[in-house]
Amino acid sequence: MRDVTEALARIKRGCDELIVEQELVRKLKTGRVLRIKLGLDPTAPDLHLGHTVVINKLRHFQDLGHQVQFLIGDFTGMIGDPSGKNQTRPPLSRGQILENAQTYRAQMSKILDAEKTLVMFNSEWSDKLGAEGMIRLASRYTLARLLERDDFSRRYKAGQPIAVHELLYPLMQGYDSVAMKADVELGGTDQKFNLLVGRELQRDYGQEPQCILTMPLLEGTDGVEKMSKSLGNSIGIAEPAQEIFGKLMRISDDLMWRYLELLSFQDLKAIQAKKAAVNGGANPREVKFEFAKEIVERFHGKAAAEAAAQDFNARFRDRALPADIPEQSLKAPPGGLVSTQVLKQAGLVNSTSEADRLIAQGGVKVNGERLSDRKMVFAAGQTYLVQVGKLKISRIKIT
Repeated sequence: MRDVTEALARIKRGCDELIVEQELVRKLKTGRVLRIKLGLDPTAPDLHLGHTVVINKLRHFQDLGHQVQFLIGDFTGMIGDPSGKNQTRPPLSRGQILENAQTYRAQMSKILDAEKTLVMFNSEWSDKLGAEGMIRLASRYTLARLLERDDFSRRYKAGQPIAVHELLYPLMQGYDSVAMKADVELGGTDQKFNLLVGRELQRDYGQEPQCILTMPLLEGTDGVEKMSKSLGNSIGIAEPAQEIFGKLMRISDDLMWRYLELLSFQDLKAIQAKKAAVNGGANPREVKFEFAKEIVERFHGKAAAEAAAQDFNARFRDRALPADIPEQSLKAPPGGLVSTQVLKQAGLVNSTSEADRLIAQGGVKVNGERLSDRKMVFAAGQTYLVQVGKLKISRIKIT
């Protein structure tokens, strides 16, 4: 196995918290193949890029030679994970769960090596518990401990209903770790309580407790809310290649770096070098363009990625422009000029407040791409093609 220090650095890339690091180091030093658990409840038909953050981390463990156990929660999915919810979720039927599960398996294989991935269903052991087993499991935890969980605590204090079956969810997820004899369990930051229950139950059953690695929740394309299909800010991995490519090209330059760290398989040092180049005046568009190709290729193949890139260029970069585009130069301080100042000084808007409004409405394009970041810096030494609405266009050199 690779050097433990190198392996640990790769494992920790982008992670929010590792519990307990010394325990994981000890497990890695044994040289044995570790059982790495990730459980997902197939409560929706498709995965989006936010889901893949933690699946990518599974890939890191797999590349290091460990056994990935991809758990499909066909039993827990019928309960409905209450994590982060302020109201009881309606349970799904077993039929709905199984239908979604087939999609998850197919989409998961685009990231993980399917031949080296052990796909498991928690109904295999949960169904066998029966009424007596459920009661014995419930006896291992107290109501007071369950109500320490943030979402349960908030709902209880607000007088909002908490169904009894929701209280069982953390116990059932924890029991999965016992049944799977997990050495490490992965999850989003919102899963921390459930993952800790798994540690405690394993100890209670006489097993060595699992280590826990939580991954951050990826912001959606708006850069604010967690990626969610219901919020309209998600990028589904089954969406057409052109859609994925276009959505990634429209994210802000600041958000681009977070996406690269959590979603790209590029070496972290290479990403840091690109960030340094952009800070030095290089165009972030090229970084974003290559990243979009990488993601599309992962889910649709190399040919589709090339076609999506060509399609994007044809529609946004190479389309016909007026032959007499006015040109002007703007002087900037060493740190460059922010977009609202550029628009005002170039005479494309009457005020910075108007610039703010137009950017928020999606009415400003820079180099053919919709501008979403009002604080985008126009760097000295660069020339930008700026368009406001359909009629105002100017080629602006920052000096």
